[in-house]
Amino acid sequence: MSHSRAEIITIGDEILYGQILDSNSQWISQELDQLGIRGVRQTTVGDIEGDILHAFKEAEQHADLVLITGGLGPTNDDLTKPLLARYFGADIELNKEALEEVRALFKKFGKELTETNKQQAELPVNCEKITNKLGSAPGMWFNENDTVFISMPGVPHEMKGMMTDVLLPRIRSEFHTLSIYHKVVKTSGIGESWLSDKIKPWESQLPVHIKLAYLPSVLEVKLRLTASGLDRNQLKADVDDEIEKLIPYINKYIFGYNKDTIESVVGQKLQDMALTISTAESCTGGFLAHKITSVAGSSAYFIGSIISYNNRIKEEILNVSKDTLSTFGAVSEETVKEMAVNVRNQFKTDMGVATSGIAGPGGGTEEKPVGTVWIAVSDSNGIETRKLSLAKNRLVNIEASTKAALSLVLQRLMKIN
Repeated sequence: MSHSRAEIITIGDEILYGQILDSNSQWISQELDQLGIRGVRQTTVGDIEGDILHAFKEAEQHADLVLITGGLGPTNDDLTKPLLARYFGADIELNKEALEEVRALFKKFGKELTETNKQQAELPVNCEKITNKLGSAPGMWFNENDTVFISMPGVPHEMKGMMTDVLLPRIRSEFHTLSIYHKVVKTSGIGESWLSDKIKPWESQLPVHIKLAYLPSVLEVKLRLTASGLDRNQLKADVDDEIEKLIPYINKYIFGYNKDTIESVVGQKLQDMALTISTAESCTGGFLAHKITSVAGSSAYFIGSIISYNNRIKEEILNVSKDTLSTFGAVSEETVKEMAVNVRNQFKTDMGVATSGIAGPGGGTEEKPVGTVWIAVSDSNGIETRKLSLAKNRLVNIEASTKAALSLVLQRLMKIN
């Protein structure tokens, strides 16, 4: 038994120019996924007649449901309505019910209905009007050639209101849907290709109704398991069973599931174990402390931070030895060790974390190129360090260093536990 297939088309030059973000497609995709309707493609086209008509034709060939946003305004650059009428060979006429709805909307806001605004009530004769309670542009439902086309406003809150109130319930009742269940396994400390090699025996025996996707990001790889079928509870049980089989292969790299973040998992561990933590940051410039404190309840375990961006602060405030800095440099294992130990001592915490590196884009040398970062964690069991060789992108390096530091903290906590 197969899913109904859907395509989303967004229309507007402003999206292609990068002037606005297409949040509509993401939201619609999530809602269709909840219904068990498979999204097969998302297309964005500008305000060009030929491109829009071509997008309609392409969508009709491989989708049962086509959802369109944008291009429903009353001005000359709003082409969706006239082009849908042309595509289906239909005339456009004034829809009396739509006119009354538009008139009532303008009256509500104390505005006069102009001739231009009246055009909003002109609709192709072969469509079914979808009321827009939040705006002046009605939606349109076409059922032609075994494909349903739904046209909605591009304004996000108007589209969401129309989808939530009218369209999603109707789609659920009129389309064949299967249950779709996702679970994400989050890993850190291992690259995508190495991860793939480790879990290959497990991946090769996955049941046919469970699909695996690798979703890499900065210093993380997410494994998304997607199951589809009739019984959602059974799908969940099947996925959980496969994850139990997966864990022995990569247990030391898994830090959480679904919406877990490395900082929330670290925070929960610290809270459960009644431990405290402090940070000494150079290249991360306070971003590590920011991520830790972004978790609600972090005041229970996070005590404070020293942002020792300048070597004078490392010496005078953090008490890093001048000899260490002159001999080995700020970006060195020796320096981050002292930073981690000294911040822990100064704040009297159970753990101290330190970062020092060359975030870039300048400042690198042949010996220590841009992206060279040292991190250290100090606790009652000793000190552990890591050297990172990252990219030349400053913001990526700050984020990656922060995640690596939190990952090292988590590894230490798991050893304590």
